[in-house]
Amino acid sequence: MSEESKRGRFVPRHLDPASRLGEILFGLIMVLSVTLTAGLSVAEGASGVHQLLLAALGCNVAWGIIDGIMYVMNCMTVRAEKANIIQAIQRAPDAGTALAIVRDEIEPRFETLAGPEQREALCRSIVGYLAQSQAPPRTAVTKEDLYGALSCFLLVFVSCLPAAVPFFVFSEPTLALHVSNGILIAMLFIVGHQWAQYVHTNRVLAGLVMVAIGLALVGVAILLGG
Repeated sequence: MSEESKRGRFVPRHLDPASRLGEILFGLIMVLSVTLTAGLSVAEGASGVHQLLLAALGCNVAWGIIDGIMYVMNCMTVRAEKANIIQAIQRAPDAGTALAIVRDEIEPRFETLAGPEQREALCRSIVGYLAQSQAPPRTAVTKEDLYGALSCFLLVFVSCLPAAVPFFVFSEPTLALHVSNGILIAMLFIVGHQWAQYVHTNRVLAGLVMVAIGLALVGVAILLGG
């Protein structure tokens, strides 16, 4: 996919690939946990199918909202951390202290990308730049935060919709539940398969591992009353 086409799509503009796969994974695990738990006490016939459908859709909506709120909170926390670092550098009693603060932040991130001399030059450049009374970044909610939160909601809700389709098709709740769970497991495999291209590993193996991890997490959630 070209950069131009990615800019034209809403979700990829606001969530990176790792975040998108993570949102889908957590959504699938949540829906699978809810439908399996609901299936233990579901009624027979059409009422049972309706119950499972509401459980699947309700889980999609609830998790999408929760994830969107968590996204906004995380963005604010990241900006607050940056603001605190900038303020600490600007309020440092001397240049040596300010430089030490920058080194603590820069060294771990650039250790494999630049040599000691380049990192030292970068640290001194940052101290000099921030010493010019630059205002720390705002920590209030921004428009981009809200767009990112909406992207989280849409990604979770839309990616988990296929799991609700069997409850529209089949009138027997047990059959609908089995088909829905099969779709969710297949989607877990797809998530692992896609994730493999970013970590440069075997795609089939990654898909199978993701299914195993997903089912294990679902089992833990159910055992703990989730």
